[in-house]
Amino acid sequence: MSDYTVYGSPRSRAFRVIWMLEELGVPYTLNPVAPQSPEIRAISPTGKLPAMTVGETAITDSSAILTFLADAHGAMTAPAGSVERARQDAWLYRILDELDAVVWAAARHSFVLPEGERVPEVKPSLKREFARNLKRIAAEIGDRPFLMGDEMTVPDFVLTHCMGWSLMAKFDPLPAPLDAYHTRMRARPAYQRTSQAA
Repeated sequence: MSDYTVYGSPRSRAFRVIWMLEELGVPYTLNPVAPQSPEIRAISPTGKLPAMTVGETAITDSSAILTFLADAHGAMTAPAGSVERARQDAWLYRILDELDAVVWAAARHSFVLPEGERVPEVKPSLKREFARNLKRIAAEIGDRPFLMGDEMTVPDFVLTHCMGWSLMAKFDPLPAPLDAYHTRMRARPAYQRTSQAA
C-alpha cells in the first residue's frame, strides 16, 4: 500500500510524516497546503496539519499517521498487542503531553493566536516546564541510541521534532544526552532529505 498523499509543509508537524516515509523508502505525493486552507478543510474538518490520504481515505494527526505507517509497513514499531508496543505507546503519549503540547502552547502565544488573545507572560513558565520534562527524559534514555533501545520507533520521530522545534523557539539548550541523540537523528539521510524539502 503506497497510494499516499501528505498534506502540509515540512515546516509543520508534517515533517514527522515525511521523515518516516523517507525512512521507509515509500513513495508519496506532497501537497504543501496551508493550515485552515479550503483544501485541507475538505479532508480534515479541523483544518490542522498534517493529514494524509490513503487512496480516498483521510487520516489526520501526525501521531496517528506515524502509527499507521509503521504498522502498515511492519517497521519502526513493536507489534500491536505486545508489552513492548504498550511501552512504545507510553513514550509517544508522554512526549505528546510533556513536550509537544508545551512547545505548541508557547507557539500559540507567540504567533498562532490572534494578537489580542496571546499571553506572552506564560512563555517563561512553559520553557521551564519543557526543560524539567526533558531533563527527566534525558536521565531515562541515558546513552541508548533510541528511546526503546537499539531500534528506532514512532516516538523517536516525535521527540526529535519537538526538540528541534524547541531550539527554533529559543528554549533552553538540550541536556547533553539528548543533544547527542538529537545530533545523531538529524544526521540520518532520511532526516536530511526531509530538511532539504522544507
